Amino acid sequence: MIPGVKKILYASDIDKGSRPAFRAAVSLCGHYDAQITYLHVLENEHQDNMALQSLLKEDGMREMYENSLVDLKTKLEARIDKFFKEEVEELDMLKEEQVSSMIREGKPWKTIVAAADEIDADVIVMGTRPHSGIGHALMGSTATKVMQNSKRPVLIVPLKK
Repeated sequence: MIPGVKKILYASDIDKGSRPAFRAAVSLCGHYDAQITYLHVLENEHQDNMALQSLLKEDGMREMYENSLVDLKTKLEARIDKFFKEEVEELDMLKEEQVSSMIREGKPWKTIVAAADEIDADVIVMGTRPHSGIGHALMGSTATKVMQNSKRPVLIVPLKK
């Protein structure tokens, strides 16, 4: 086991089948009486899209885009909250006050590593789904990059597609 775990960063894409990774984080939480921060990253591939950046410079388009992000984050927070409530009811070892959430924008692996640094996480817990191709034979690219770039322990939980 990892000594002295008090803060767990659980990174999730909120996709179906992600519960085994959350339950692994909950298990660590129960063992160490720790706190879990649930992180969802909104991938911002649009920053590299020159056509979209040009469009967003037009009057009103940036505001419309920002409003849609606020709406999306609100919906994600509600979905995360529902997920927590369902899990807390099922798992006696987890209390609502032990869990918080954050939604960030960015390149997923970089954002996960940065969020772990920000909250000073003792461990990062995340799932990975099988991918096709040689480069993803064992693990997804986000999980691999987090492991390669984090100075913190990373617990990877295999998920079903």
